[in-house]
Amino acid sequence: MGILSCYLMPHPAIMIEEVGGRETQKVSSSVKAAYTVAREIKELSPDTIVIISPHGPVFYDAICVYDFELKGSLADFGAPQVKMEFDRDDDLKEEILKRADKKNISVTTSSKARFFNYGFREKLDHGVTVPLYFVSKHFADFKLLPIAFGMLPYEDLYAFGKLIQDAAFAIDKKVVVIASGDLSHRLTPDAPAGYDPNGKIFDEKLVEILNAFDIKAMLALKPTLIERAGECGLRSIWTMAGTLDGYSVNSEVLSYEGPFGVGYCIARFKPEASGESMLEQLYQLRRAEIDDRRKKEDPYVKLARYTLETYVKEGKIPKLPDNLPEEMLTSRAGVFVSIKKHGQLRGCIGTFLPTRKNIAEEIQRNAISAGCEDPRFYPVCGDELDDLEYSVDVLTKPEPVDSKDLLDPKKYGVIVKKGSRAGLLLPDLEGVDTVEEQLKIALAKAGIKPNEKYEIERFEVVRHI
Repeated sequence: MGILSCYLMPHPAIMIEEVGGRETQKVSSSVKAAYTVAREIKELSPDTIVIISPHGPVFYDAICVYDFELKGSLADFGAPQVKMEFDRDDDLKEEILKRADKKNISVTTSSKARFFNYGFREKLDHGVTVPLYFVSKHFADFKLLPIAFGMLPYEDLYAFGKLIQDAAFAIDKKVVVIASGDLSHRLTPDAPAGYDPNGKIFDEKLVEILNAFDIKAMLALKPTLIERAGECGLRSIWTMAGTLDGYSVNSEVLSYEGPFGVGYCIARFKPEASGESMLEQLYQLRRAEIDDRRKKEDPYVKLARYTLETYVKEGKIPKLPDNLPEEMLTSRAGVFVSIKKHGQLRGCIGTFLPTRKNIAEEIQRNAISAGCEDPRFYPVCGDELDDLEYSVDVLTKPEPVDSKDLLDPKKYGVIVKKGSRAGLLLPDLEGVDTVEEQLKIALAKAGIKPNEKYEIERFEVVRHI
């Protein structure tokens, strides 16, 4: 027993005729492919369907297994008559949780997390109900285990998927896995998340990757491309892919379309003969990428990393190294230190005017602030240090501007001011492509309404990575 087959399925409620009515015809390719999947699952006759959803209780630091009563409907989409109820596979759930604990992968349950405190309701989300609507039309004799991926590194999601495979073998379960997720939400000007030409590029690349089941190519997708595509399915796919680790996989994209500016892809992944395990390779590739980046660090970035590592490990600010460039010791400037972990922001604090004796001391102070005092995040822990990536922005002196025409979000950062309120945004940020977007974010940070009168300053940065 074990993993019988895996599928990628989208979850737009408009695919369901009771919701979409005539509009459902515009996604006819997806509907046809969804029923193909349903018939295949009926033939496989699994004991359990595991489904990974991006619309359940998604936590920053943990995967969440649903353990509430598995009921749901499409009432939120105007079809309360479409109701579903499933038996939960507690045996598989407990085996997965036990193995995750041994492997030190962060997993919780909806009851332990008390997710209603975060605004979630104890009902199945549409990431679960839409795909299972089609499955249930042909096959209903299965137990269900819904899971919400966490914002963990892709390698950890893949490793969790491998745990699902191992757990299914251990308790002799026949399991089908469904990765619920849409691709880019930014394919057209009328798309729900706005238009970005990178959306189409992302979808084309990912569909090609899925057809070949090329895990290394999926890992190589650029974070900027993923961010700008505005997708919601990639982490579901990574988790599902892990359930196939160690197999050669017969993969096929059954349909792809994007009539409403969102990419809908349905694909099949069938495990066949034993193949190569990718799990350790994925961790090795990520480690090699970080090590290579650190070998190339310039003195600015190296000082930021050295300072935070020393502070976290020893609780003190280290003395400045002896071999720093002269300009770091004699010049003063505002400095921002940004920290990322596995491509996600982990902290960013800075000063737009100098507050210390020199740039080196400014970097030290802001590196500690970014790692330990950014109110958006918990302080960095020692076991995170090896996974962190740093960048340092040294700012020029801000200058006032009297026209938005003098702004350029790629070249200039912006500061908005009204009285004691001020908001700053660095230049050349992912997803900030227009002056309007830049000002909107800066104003929101300052708590200034767009219709208020405010002052604008611009500045340039020298970015060290």
